[in-house]
Amino acid sequence: MTQVSEQNKNYIKIKEAQKKYHIELLHLQFVDLEGALKHVTITFDQLDDALEGKIMFDGSSIQGFSPINQSDLYLKPDINTFSVIPWSIEEGYSEARLLCSVANPDGTPFEGDPRNVLKRTVEKAASYDYSISIGPELEFFLFGMDESGNPTTVPQDSGGYFEPAHDLGEKVRLEIYRTLKAMGFKIEASHHEVAMGQHEINFKFMDVLASADNATTYKWIVKNIAKNFNLHASFMPKPVQGLNGSGMHVNISLFKDGQNVFFNENDPNGLSEDTYYFINGLMKNIATLTAITNPTVNSYKRLVPGFEAPCYMAWSTCNRSTLIRIPSSRGAATRVEARHPDPCANPYLAFSVIAEAGLEGIRLKQRPADPINEDIYSMPESKRELLRISHLPDNLETALDLLADSPLARKILGDHIFRKFISLKRAEWKEYRNTVHDWELKRYQMKF
Repeated sequence: MTQVSEQNKNYIKIKEAQKKYHIELLHLQFVDLEGALKHVTITFDQLDDALEGKIMFDGSSIQGFSPINQSDLYLKPDINTFSVIPWSIEEGYSEARLLCSVANPDGTPFEGDPRNVLKRTVEKAASYDYSISIGPELEFFLFGMDESGNPTTVPQDSGGYFEPAHDLGEKVRLEIYRTLKAMGFKIEASHHEVAMGQHEINFKFMDVLASADNATTYKWIVKNIAKNFNLHASFMPKPVQGLNGSGMHVNISLFKDGQNVFFNENDPNGLSEDTYYFINGLMKNIATLTAITNPTVNSYKRLVPGFEAPCYMAWSTCNRSTLIRIPSSRGAATRVEARHPDPCANPYLAFSVIAEAGLEGIRLKQRPADPINEDIYSMPESKRELLRISHLPDNLETALDLLADSPLARKILGDHIFRKFISLKRAEWKEYRNTVHDWELKRYQMKF
């Protein structure tokens, strides 16, 4: 009854927004296998049909979705994701959006929809009486455009960590902040990152599905606002050689009956047994799931020592050179931070595999190896071997091989996405492997 009442309240809010902003077009948004945002645009007077799941689209046109002989799919909007698009507002006109899940013609969830994968993870956590909260931190670069309007890799400013951005950087971040706020985000922090032209805006911890929706929306907003300043916002993990890459740190907590499951005031580290089990689940499974959290060829050029990217599989309560870190906040803010994912990852899939790897650890009830509090980057290789600190996969092909052999990954993703994702990414690796790059020409053309 409460859920129905909430739906009615949201419906009334949408109708009120339509009158206030004169909404004419409604964008029904969903993501493809790689997390790219797609739109089916309808007129606002089709709102009721949309909310009843009657809007159909051609799934065969979306990579990794449906074959041409089974192409009819339907959009099921999440009424909680409605928002007016701030940059569309004009006098007497505006546009709005709703994020959607994808359904089969019979109304069942479409197994190729990444949002449905995360919904299954939410249901699995609920079977343990847990709810999942996540706070992602997505870094991005602002680059200038050339005379033809194409993006360059020239950073827009020369600022450093926490420094006021030079040129347009501060203004762009402010406009992004205002737009996010207008679309319902609760912003917690905004700052210049370590590399020139690199920025980060953090938003509030929310339940895992809302956080994935927000991460998807965030990337869309950042890119659109940057365009308004004739800049290109890039979420590429390593766009500039020699500079720090961009990550998507994933902070995760489990709650039960409103209490943070990860906190235990009687433990020396302030952590519960379930936290240690969760960490062990990540440590045991994260390498086999890296192709999901770091899904591009370029992802592995970030995961190297020397640029603050976590490439060694270890955990700590204080050490940022480890892959898993427990930030110092305790009580309701106790959380596990996975530092290796990057912003190219599909948030729905990345959050699913991280959460379920941890839940698998809780199911098995095994503690991880001792935390590593030394700087692993400067540690001799012999000592890393002695401590059994292993490295994440160092290229996409290796990561895909590990993923293909993972029963847990198949279980989390479902057969459809498991097969389609591996096929898509193997094709990407093959294309990369067969391409002659500038580095090779500069290195070998004159020499041989």
